[in-house]
Amino acid sequence: MTSHLVTGIGELTTHDDRFGGPLLDAALVAQDGLVAWVGPAADAPAADTRTDLAGAAVVPGFVDSHTHLVFGGDRSAEFEARMAGTVYTGGGIATTVAATRASSDEVLRDRLAALVREARSQGTTTLEIKSGYGLDVENEVRLLRLAREVTPETTFLGAHVVPADVDRADYLALVTGPMLEACAPYARWADVFCEPASPLAFDGDEARAVLVAARAAGLGLRVHASQLAPGPGVHLAVELGAASVDHCTYLSNSDVAALAGSGTVATLLPGVEFSTRSPYPDARRIIEAGVEVALASDCNPGTCYSTSMPLMIALAVREMRMTVEEAVRAATLGGAHALRRDDVGHLRLGARADLAVLDAPSYRHLAYRPGVPIARALTL
Repeated sequence: MTSHLVTGIGELTTHDDRFGGPLLDAALVAQDGLVAWVGPAADAPAADTRTDLAGAAVVPGFVDSHTHLVFGGDRSAEFEARMAGTVYTGGGIATTVAATRASSDEVLRDRLAALVREARSQGTTTLEIKSGYGLDVENEVRLLRLAREVTPETTFLGAHVVPADVDRADYLALVTGPMLEACAPYARWADVFCEPASPLAFDGDEARAVLVAARAAGLGLRVHASQLAPGPGVHLAVELGAASVDHCTYLSNSDVAALAGSGTVATLLPGVEFSTRSPYPDARRIIEAGVEVALASDCNPGTCYSTSMPLMIALAVREMRMTVEEAVRAATLGGAHALRRDDVGHLRLGARADLAVLDAPSYRHLAYRPGVPIARALTL
């Protein structure tokens, strides 16, 4: 067993209630990759190796609980059109599906590795990755297999949209039958784009069929819901015990009440609103109702081509009325809860020693200095 001391931490955020907030002039000891001691630097025990951060602030490594990192092609022209006023409908997904199917494993793997490196360079230490750009059995399995090479948090999203050349009923039968059976060994989760406002996505009954079949196959549940308009997705997620319902841009009072009384996390994706010129979710409203909130990037080629969790924190503070403390918690502990993980998103004893080191004296700089690369991942 080997131990490593990280000292010289100017401000340490742990999410450990014992400390009542960030620790100043702190240190942390990791033993075989797990947090073994936290406290004042002056009291730090000896360790086999040592790193001095010279006053840098440290927060738990960011947990990005919603991404689509395995894809081919480019949709920058679509982004430019949206900035000129074109409304997002989800139709561009077909462009990515075609490009992804045409890409080799090597091309997809190289881009995936580059995006993972990019995320880590900004402090992300845990990633969820969805399929959803294959939309046939062979390619959905392929995307999950590649995602599994870099994370255990893989999500089957065959129910992303209905391909234009396939009958809806036939595609639903494929997703809930042969595709699910082939993909389940490579996935921990299943997801569905429940968005009746889009003719390409799935209505409440179709989404229920996908989620019930996935649950029977042993997968945990996640739901894309209420991105374009109010719909049944939130209530469906809560009813079926989904770990997370994501987007939540348009929530009714009934949706908020259902979430507040549940174990389902509301995962907000402010990079999507930034990239589509859509209204931002009212995080203040749902937090004050008692709903647990996570922040994630939704990094994808169409509606948010960013891996930057610090950017999501800054947007949440500026546009969604979250405090910096709330946003950092949502990007770390909230994301961990959205993945039902108790070993990441915090730096309590026994947690994975996954750190985000900030070139700054305080976590507040994550929102105070938007766009500046002050965060980096450090895994001990």
